Amino acid sequence: MKHSLKIAMIGQKGIPAMYGGIERHVEEISLRLAKEGHNVTVFCRPYYTELMENYKGVRLELLPSINTKHLDAISHSFFATAKTFWRDYDVIHYHALGPSTLSFLPKLAGKKVAVTVHSIDWLRPKWGPLARSFLYFGERAAVLFPDRTIVISKTLKRYFETKYRREVFYIPNGINVPAFVAPRIIKERYGLAYGDYILFVGRLVPDKGCHYLLEAFKNIKGAKKLVIIGGSGHSDRYESELKLLASKDNRILLTGYLHGEILEEFYTNAYLFVLPSLIEGLSISLLEALSYGKAALCSDIEENKEILHPEGNSPIGFAFKSGDTKDLQKKLSYLLEHPEEVKAMGEMAKNYVAENYNWDKAARDTNALYMSLFNGNSSL
Repeated sequence: MKHSLKIAMIGQKGIPAMYGGIERHVEEISLRLAKEGHNVTVFCRPYYTELMENYKGVRLELLPSINTKHLDAISHSFFATAKTFWRDYDVIHYHALGPSTLSFLPKLAGKKVAVTVHSIDWLRPKWGPLARSFLYFGERAAVLFPDRTIVISKTLKRYFETKYRREVFYIPNGINVPAFVAPRIIKERYGLAYGDYILFVGRLVPDKGCHYLLEAFKNIKGAKKLVIIGGSGHSDRYESELKLLASKDNRILLTGYLHGEILEEFYTNAYLFVLPSLIEGLSISLLEALSYGKAALCSDIEENKEILHPEGNSPIGFAFKSGDTKDLQKKLSYLLEHPEEVKAMGEMAKNYVAENYNWDKAARDTNALYMSLFNGNSSL
């Protein structure tokens, strides 16, 4: 059995993660694998990652992509895959359905291959019929081509094992110990103090459901503000529509993508976190909000309920009917009027996610999965 591996990560935009759940996942796992002595290369896109050869022990390699909505991920993944043919990598690890369509190629060169499925991408409303068909093929490829298939939620595990009758491995996203930060930058820049606002963090794409949140919020009276942190993901038209909606209410603030200390301030000082998404894998922004002791109001899709209504435990968050603006408005109004319930639920959530979602464990499980490729053991 090999103890030190050469690993290539393909499919992510790059690291360090400036935005994006896949990018955050790859960063957290890669850094920990490198600390364990593995030689990890993360292939990055030039528009996302600055030119540097090494990031905290992880090798970064910038390769071009055709930076359009439909060709960005697959073109970059193709160039990265081609590189693996001429190098002695032990494991090629693909992330997301589109890139996984190429996962059969390294196997032709005798490499071990893993795929992590982060969500059912073909369900996203931004894709047209042709792109949906390709991503649906990617779903099948993610199960049939690699040596190991990983999913980040129990919901996805049930879906794949029921549909394809093949074993997949559950390795969820995690959290780090949060940094609680007083409202300094957000006070200077936006005039915000502790508890002044409701918070959303994520890409501004239709499947995140921000339009439902804006429509619901504009019908709620009060002094609380709504902060939307995130930017376009090849969805400029949708982002423009959100900005138009927001312009009609001076309580709504769209900040663009943020990271680092200012994002920590926004998490620390929010009154409530809201995630109205139609599709998720396992939301890192939701886990992070909960780790800060923030109560969350989320759409009742299975991936959100998996976190907020865990099996065998009391609920650790609030839910509304997915895609139902009136129900979202009703639940928001109630929570704004009952701060004691919001605070109590936030404390329960903080304790639960600290015990059940951990990047260190995710990295250990990923490492064990890699090792199982070389010792013939399929169990983790």
